[in-house]
Amino acid sequence: MILIFGGTTEGRTAAETLDEAGQPFYYSTRGTLQEVTCRNMTRLTGNMDSEKIISFCREHDIRLIIDAAHPFAQQLHQNIFLAAKELTIKVVRLERIYPELSEEIIWCDDFEGAVARMKQDGIEKLLALTGTQTITKLQGFWKEHDCIFRVLERSESVDIAIKAGFPKEKLIFYQPEEDESLLFKQLSPQAIITKESGSSGGFIEKIEAALKNGIKIYVVRRPPLPEGFITVNGKYGLRRAVELNVPGFYALRSGFTTGTCATAAAKAALLALTEECFEEKTEVTLPDGERVVLPIYKVEKTDENTATASVIKDAGDDPDVTHGHQIVATVSFSDSPGIHFLQGKGVGKVTLPGLGLTVGEPAINSTPRKMIVNELSLLYGGGLDITISVPEGEALALKTFNPKLGIIGGISIIGTSGIVKPFSSEAFVDAIRKEVEVAYAVNAERLVINSGAKSEKFVRSLYPNLPPQAFVHYGNFIGETLKIAAETGFQKVSMGIMIGKAVKLAEGHLDTHSKKVVMNKDFLKEIAIQCSCSDETLALIEQMTLARELWGIPNKKDKEILFNKLVQLCHIHCTPLFPKGELAILLINETGEISYQFHSTLF
Repeated sequence: MILIFGGTTEGRTAAETLDEAGQPFYYSTRGTLQEVTCRNMTRLTGNMDSEKIISFCREHDIRLIIDAAHPFAQQLHQNIFLAAKELTIKVVRLERIYPELSEEIIWCDDFEGAVARMKQDGIEKLLALTGTQTITKLQGFWKEHDCIFRVLERSESVDIAIKAGFPKEKLIFYQPEEDESLLFKQLSPQAIITKESGSSGGFIEKIEAALKNGIKIYVVRRPPLPEGFITVNGKYGLRRAVELNVPGFYALRSGFTTGTCATAAAKAALLALTEECFEEKTEVTLPDGERVVLPIYKVEKTDENTATASVIKDAGDDPDVTHGHQIVATVSFSDSPGIHFLQGKGVGKVTLPGLGLTVGEPAINSTPRKMIVNELSLLYGGGLDITISVPEGEALALKTFNPKLGIIGGISIIGTSGIVKPFSSEAFVDAIRKEVEVAYAVNAERLVINSGAKSEKFVRSLYPNLPPQAFVHYGNFIGETLKIAAETGFQKVSMGIMIGKAVKLAEGHLDTHSKKVVMNKDFLKEIAIQCSCSDETLALIEQMTLARELWGIPNKKDKEILFNKLVQLCHIHCTPLFPKGELAILLINETGEISYQFHSTLF
């Protein structure tokens, strides 16, 4: 079991991340105001000191604590630390992202110091954005000077202010989506005071609004966390920490993309080159701003101008061909300004348009390129040549779609989120999108989609003049593939389908994976009755276990009416996803013949 201390945006993120595992967990908050709904969560409310935490953890066999509480909940952090130390269990801190800030900010270590500094600076009118609980901490200022406090519009907030002796008429209430700049302009304070609350606390918006209006900014630094917490700052890092510290909580492990591995390797190589710093692990930033740490397998400075580092690709439990293989980055100084990407051994070269990369360039996709440029630009301002290599990449590429996409000589360095989700449907759909875009870029007049190689082999003979890139496998993702075809601009699509998937699609299932949907005999019997099929056919449907047994219907008239109806229903469910073109549904029998088909042309 896992216990989360939340009540914040990060708390909600932690709960939603754990809920994906389908395992029970506990979520603790001081009050009941935060709304968090998860299927597998048990909600706890009320303050817990260290003794209560220890007692609860022992009673419920807690194996990990996640501290996702507010950064200024200093006493709670300490209570969690003391309890975890007594219980000898780990604490994962889901921390906020704290962006780089303006040099015009006046930093204060605590509220006492902030009061002293504001008095010293001659501040007479202050807007306090530090929350109700800090009214007493700032009373040394507001008892002597003009001060407005913005608080949440709750009766308990007003009660706290009145009890502290703060004038009720000096309270204003926070409004969601409020224009900070307009509010500051209306109130015209000399200064604002806020806490270092991070991105999720609206910190950036407050700072930008104050700077825009020429208002002084005082910020109380967040208190340090107890030592020994495992710190992550996003859902991916949190999941990885849970996978490591509570094995089995998630049925499948997550992993990193080749793009993230290449970024970590490139950063480690640059640090070795410029600072002779040979890191054992490197922190990199994912596209969503989350920072993650990857272990470095090897790093060396080969000469005064070049260094190389590598990362072992960990794809978790995703069936990725690059899992366990080295992703290598070689970084060299360049006389040309900027960062230049070169093709290394085992990384493919782009030979066809449509992938968003220039023909002739190494197959390093746009997101990994941006990740590498962002990381390296922070460390070095001069020109660099970056060579990404995968020693076994040429052989690995034969197990991928790359040869069909016109990427020769190796694998692609890919990844849009930086993280590989186990058996990721996103990865498969992304591959489909790339294939469709290539087909469109080579001017294929028709896109022919099939569930796999078998159905493609049968259908290919119908379209002998189409280039090989025009034939794309949808796997189980019929709906996603049709949407991609429409978005890309195709006006003609033919879909080859075999009876097992056709039965599922006819019922309206646009994702036909066997883990999500199975053949529904009741649905088939209903359709057969609508088609006035014989009792013999109904009996066969009742007894069969596989959809392909429908081919054995002895009554030819029943078979023709039933199969035509199934194909028509398939077309009805697909048309809304491809509404402005010609869509052909081709039902393939066991010997490869197109037995039934349905066409429409809607321009």
